[in-house]
Amino acid sequence: MNSSTVAILIAFACYLLLMIVIGVVCMRKTGSASDYFLGGRGLTGPIAALSAQASDMSGWLLMGLPGSVYALGTGQAWIAIGLGLGTVINWLVIAKPLRAYTIVANNSLTLPEFFGNRYQDKKKILLGVSSVIICIFFLVYTASALASGGKLFNAVFGIDYHVAMIIGAVVILLYTFMGGFLAVCTTDFVQGMLMLIGLLVVPIIAWGFVGGDFANLLAQSGVNSEHYMSLFYNGDHPITVTEILSNLAWGLGYCGMPHILIRFMAIKNEKELKKSSVIAIVWVVISLTFAVVIGIVGRAFLFPKILGAEGAASTESVFIEMITKVFTEYLPLPFIGGIFICGILAAIMSTADSQLLVCSSAVSTDIYKDILKPDADDKKVLQVGRITTLVVAVIAAFIAWNPNSSIMGLVSDAWAGLGAAFGPLVVMSLFWKRTNLPGAVAGLISGAATVLVWDYLPLVGGQTLSATTGLYSLLVGFIISLACIVIVSLATKAPSDAILDQFAAYKNYKDAE
Repeated sequence: MNSSTVAILIAFACYLLLMIVIGVVCMRKTGSASDYFLGGRGLTGPIAALSAQASDMSGWLLMGLPGSVYALGTGQAWIAIGLGLGTVINWLVIAKPLRAYTIVANNSLTLPEFFGNRYQDKKKILLGVSSVIICIFFLVYTASALASGGKLFNAVFGIDYHVAMIIGAVVILLYTFMGGFLAVCTTDFVQGMLMLIGLLVVPIIAWGFVGGDFANLLAQSGVNSEHYMSLFYNGDHPITVTEILSNLAWGLGYCGMPHILIRFMAIKNEKELKKSSVIAIVWVVISLTFAVVIGIVGRAFLFPKILGAEGAASTESVFIEMITKVFTEYLPLPFIGGIFICGILAAIMSTADSQLLVCSSAVSTDIYKDILKPDADDKKVLQVGRITTLVVAVIAAFIAWNPNSSIMGLVSDAWAGLGAAFGPLVVMSLFWKRTNLPGAVAGLISGAATVLVWDYLPLVGGQTLSATTGLYSLLVGFIISLACIVIVSLATKAPSDAILDQFAAYKNYKDAE
């Protein structure tokens, strides 16, 4: 092991130790299930903003997106455009109403609990269905984060993928297990800052070394420069309307992501919410823009190395390769390089911890406490939550065990399932008082089922509908779920006076804040 690798390893050790220390400190402030899952609704604006966005973007931001741009060109930026628009709408349209309604609806701690309280579901059908959906798709989502961690450690240190994945999972598990929501949000704030600095600094330095030779190096790397730099080409072919719509549709997922929505529920007050929205929107616009820039600049900067070629590293390691080259070949500052590589680890950990926590709350609060053991005390619920965190981490590691797992593919599947199942119902719950319990159930089931059928069943000549049509399952699932909510709600009995009264109380509370 050379001196550069040792310096990077020291940077990693310092970073991981800091995350564990935060977990220990937050554990002292976590005495109840409410503290563990929602931080006592006491998040400040900056922490809520960076926590929401850091947990949202994951290793996909620093590995998946730059990798797809590196391989296919600027046309892949339509995903970033869709996500940027989705973030803006989520903070400006969904955040305040959701926070207000969850307070009015019996101080709901989780999204499934909110649905149950919103529709006064005494049989707890919504609670059960939504908890199962969360467990299914968040297992895949958590697996994508663990796969990212394994690939990161493998690329940087040459550690076996499986050993590397287990190391990352253990650290994430430790601070999430100890400190719960407060630890997750505090670490996410640190991680969000580190991600932003890395995204800004590394491509700017790399561009400085490429200089005016960019176009020449890009052409030598084997791509058509004109097509590569065009938003309207996807690889070697003109981008289609279907591809643009599918990429923009990623933005629809935001209003159905429990690990993001729970940050809205936990913000301290209206003043902090406004502060959060500004910080979050600025952060995400800068981050998505520079993630695309990394893929483009990396194509020229890393030449003659061609990622994705036989015997070469995956295209998803473009940011890692850029950092390594900048801080070992051009600038002999391997410890600083190690800190920036920790930014990638931060992206991975900030999403995995949130996903573990959401799965944990779905099982311990929504299934165990609300369905199986209504008389369970707070201490027991907290204990079940921590055990669930451990179990989910183990299952997710099993799903991610294949080193050839695509980070982009895993994230795409999970994002579609959660967005199609929960997104339409969140929107209709907040803005259409005629929505009723049968409509809500129909929306949840139809959205999740559409994604599973579209992405996994080979219905057309041995191929899935996704592969045949090229249309992203989230777009199809969202539309079908929305239609089912409206049609079934109108075809069945109107909501009771008690539900309508609660809706009116929520509107008054929201307007008064």
